[in-house]
Amino acid sequence: MLRWTVHLEGGPRRVNHAAVAVGHKVYSFGGYCSGEDYETLRQIDVHVFNTVSLRWTKLPPVRTGGREHAREVPYMRYGHTAVLVEETVLIWGGRNDTEGACNVLYAFDVSQHRWFTPKISGTVPGARDGHSACVLGKAMYIFGGYEQLADCFSNEIHKLDTSSMCWSLVSARGTPARWRDFHSATIIGTKMFVFGGRADRFGPFHSNNEIYCNKIKIFDTETNCWLNTPSAQLLPEGRRSHSAFAYNGELYIFGGYNARLDRHFNDLWKFNPEAFSWKKVEPKGKGPCPRRRQCCCMVGDRIILFGGTSPCPEQGMGDEFNLMDHSDLYLLDFSESDRLSVMSLPQYHNECFKSSQFLKGTLNYVKDFSHNILVIKSLVYYSLKSHKHHKVSLLKLMKAEEMNEM
Repeated sequence: MLRWTVHLEGGPRRVNHAAVAVGHKVYSFGGYCSGEDYETLRQIDVHVFNTVSLRWTKLPPVRTGGREHAREVPYMRYGHTAVLVEETVLIWGGRNDTEGACNVLYAFDVSQHRWFTPKISGTVPGARDGHSACVLGKAMYIFGGYEQLADCFSNEIHKLDTSSMCWSLVSARGTPARWRDFHSATIIGTKMFVFGGRADRFGPFHSNNEIYCNKIKIFDTETNCWLNTPSAQLLPEGRRSHSAFAYNGELYIFGGYNARLDRHFNDLWKFNPEAFSWKKVEPKGKGPCPRRRQCCCMVGDRIILFGGTSPCPEQGMGDEFNLMDHSDLYLLDFSESDRLSVMSLPQYHNECFKSSQFLKGTLNYVKDFSHNILVIKSLVYYSLKSHKHHKVSLLKLMKAEEMNEM
């Protein structure tokens, strides 16, 4: 049963960030928040979400003894990518308002919380943002993005062999995907599935004639060939800055933005590679509002989706220049049983009970399991029994919500 379960507020307010799942934790790197200072260079921030306790923590800045060590740590950025290779997170690309785009490869040791810059060789891709990165075995594939030096969209594929740390430009055969940025590229089996993104009608250079392709392009990593694909009858709207992930051999996309339609999305679509068909999915529970530039990571049978930006409520679903940035988080549960999500509630650490945001988040959590409301109420009471004033507040909120729904 596919269901939006947990909804929490009060996390890091981030847009255009990058994140990876490591065990039961999600590591989020960088991004931006409207109104913050991005002209002063500072270390990239790292936030960690524990999917068991449902708590966010922010890692302290890394101590750097001198300029050489400082170069080991990436500066704050957005539009970058993050992938996990064994116990190491690789950060590549992105830009900020002072330094522009970057093509330095940074590595973050998850076990030691240590940054370093691996020694690399080969043909390094040009600095860019809005590209995609995905991992197959020991190889990281970079596709597309907007190249700063060339001042154009890219449709090249670059490969990093993480065993030798050697970059290479893939000599791909077949008809390539269009030049684009802010698309998604997802590995299923040995193939890379590219969807969406922003392109230009007339070629690689940006001429304000944007197009948003809604057709899947597939790259076979075994043959280094772009495959010819059949047409699908039902298609989602083209979009950029959406989320994509694979589950049980199928591709899912969520949200995004289409400037030609001036519309943000919060729809969920599933693509079956065998049937080459799309299907719109309607999970139970209350999901996120329409948004773009959010992050999502898969932990077990659950998707953790957080952050992003949306039109201000009074602006409708478009209007690119009147946006609000999010600090919320949603869990999309693929498991057939609600047990895991339900049983995680009592494991909140005491500090989580200090704000009304927790109470609202817990209430949303409770409402999504109305069929188990008595069990949930018992769990809430158990969890809050040493925090009497919060228990009373939460139960008042729950009672008020029940009255509103009668």
